Amino acid sequence: MKANIQEDLRNKNQDIENTQNTIKNDFAFTLKSTCLDENYHPSSKTRLTTNFANLARGTNRQQNLRNALNMINNRFNALAHLDNPKGDRYHVELEILTVTMSIDDQNGSNDLPMIEVLKTNIFDHKTGQKIEGVAGNNYSSYVRDYDFSILLIEHNKNKAAFSIPENFGDLHGKLYKCFVNSDTYKEHFKMSPIICLSVSGNKTYTRTEYQHPVLGFEYLQNEYSLTDEYFSKMGLKVRFFMPANSVAPMAFYHSGDLLADYTDLGLISSISTMETFQKIYRPEIYNANSVAAKIYQPSLKHEDYSLTRVEYDREERSRLAVEQGKYAEEHFIKPHKNVLEQWSANFIL
Repeated sequence: MKANIQEDLRNKNQDIENTQNTIKNDFAFTLKSTCLDENYHPSSKTRLTTNFANLARGTNRQQNLRNALNMINNRFNALAHLDNPKGDRYHVELEILTVTMSIDDQNGSNDLPMIEVLKTNIFDHKTGQKIEGVAGNNYSSYVRDYDFSILLIEHNKNKAAFSIPENFGDLHGKLYKCFVNSDTYKEHFKMSPIICLSVSGNKTYTRTEYQHPVLGFEYLQNEYSLTDEYFSKMGLKVRFFMPANSVAPMAFYHSGDLLADYTDLGLISSISTMETFQKIYRPEIYNANSVAAKIYQPSLKHEDYSLTRVEYDREERSRLAVEQGKYAEEHFIKPHKNVLEQWSANFIL
């Protein structure tokens, strides 16, 4: 009897191992790099809700991009002011990294542009050196669009109280972990990503006495947000900092040690890039005419702010998030439901 039980366990473990190997082989990541400069045109495979894609359309697309890139470079040089008397020593180059995941099962092969991030590279005019920056920064994902714009909305339709679907964000978190631990990621990047987002409009932030030389004053959040919980399933922690001469803290999602794992210039590249985008599409918070107080609650209803010279269509961004969530549902979630559920159930790093 004992021998039969052991044999059954061995067979079961072998079946699980075979399933993991099969599914692992079915997932393959490819990475494409596109230069983000004033001549950038979004490709048909770019998530159009992505901030830089939004700026790169319309009659003023080139001026939009030029103004945004100038803002990034000016902010970088202001923060990297040591041995930089004219404020023009450094130039930030941006790459759009599109990650495509291929999956093969009984329903055929499907290639989905899973994730897009920005990678910074820094050129030092004084030394002629090109310095690797940080990957992550602006983060976008088709599956996240599905989770927030389709699944979460449907789950709460006609309900009196808001709630979260069971296992919300599990698949997305495991797909992200799978990518950042893949050979594809390790071949291209030395450091783990930093994802920099706006603070939450329904949370309160309190400034501490700790001041980092680059990131600035640290703020503590009064409670976790849904985004924090969602990103925690990606293996990411969050800390909130307000850099020098900023007007509001930003959320820095990271794995490892945010203060020790990155160079000062790398952190500055993330700050200058993402603060610029925040000023453009969250001017009520990040281009406010007053600085965040010691106890701070951000609001998109704040009226005392300035606009940048960059056009941004927030209504289009919200509409496209739904469209792209539906795309992920129709081309990825539904047709590969069985293999995704198997893979997610057995995924172990």
